[in-house]
Amino acid sequence: MSVDRVATNSQTQFLLAQIMQANKALDESQAQVSTGKIASDYTGIGDKTAALEAARAAKSRADAYQANTQLALTQTDLQDAQLTTLSGLATQLQQAIRNAVGNSDGTNLIETAQSIFEQASAILNSTDANGNYIYGGQNSDTAPFTATSLQQLAGGTVSDFFVNGKIAKTVLVSDGQTQQIGVLADNIGEQLMTALQTLYNLDTPSGSLSGQLDSTQTDALTSQALPVASQAADSLNAATAANGDAYKSLQDAVTNQSSMSNLYQGFVSDIEDVDMAKALTNLSANQVALQAALQVTASLGQLSLLNYLPVSTSSG
Repeated sequence: MSVDRVATNSQTQFLLAQIMQANKALDESQAQVSTGKIASDYTGIGDKTAALEAARAAKSRADAYQANTQLALTQTDLQDAQLTTLSGLATQLQQAIRNAVGNSDGTNLIETAQSIFEQASAILNSTDANGNYIYGGQNSDTAPFTATSLQQLAGGTVSDFFVNGKIAKTVLVSDGQTQQIGVLADNIGEQLMTALQTLYNLDTPSGSLSGQLDSTQTDALTSQALPVASQAADSLNAATAANGDAYKSLQDAVTNQSSMSNLYQGFVSDIEDVDMAKALTNLSANQVALQAALQVTASLGQLSLLNYLPVSTSSG
């Protein structure tokens, strides 16, 4: 029987188990401090796993809605600038006709109409950053307005020159809630083009409206061209206002989406994020525990019964 070791095998195994346990706890607390997360897998989350995944999924949906709505805001903002320009062009045409009637002078009236036609046509056939026609509806790959000149427009039926689709673009802003953002070319351009056609056809033969106007001409402008131009101006003002309402609704949607995303992120954080102050305290405690276990084990391994036997002295 050996007398040089006090610790038994069972004691050694117990101490080794304590060391392993302390080491595991230290590893976990170090991981929590370094990552800021309670655990790196679902095992550490336990019965909160389902709630965690539900919160993550809800946050992802809110983020996706927010991204889509931001794109819609960009388009609606662009439409606002263009609709405002179209409205201004209709008002310009209306005022030009009034001035011609009031002064009995049609100088530059048809030239003004030509300029308005060119600017309005460019807007109606404008495209977004991806090359899609903004006012084409579902026919976004086809120019929605086909007349290339005021003369061509005046020789046909106005509605025939509009080939846009009939479905306005919408965006999904939340579960089950959509917002219309698309505007169709014929809805915003047909009345203005009709007013331009009417005015151009009154200039028959060509150039007859240039210069001084007689009472027949001013009466025709007043009864035929001016009402259509006024209707176009009113219609475009209403379209601009409706687009502004859509823009405001989208802004509200973005705000709500951001709030929901932050709310769901809070749920996720409550479940998976570690309390850093507590984690640092645990890290320090686990470091001390492991050091103590190692020291005790080392000390017991060095003990011997010889340490407790009396020292014998030899007499001379």
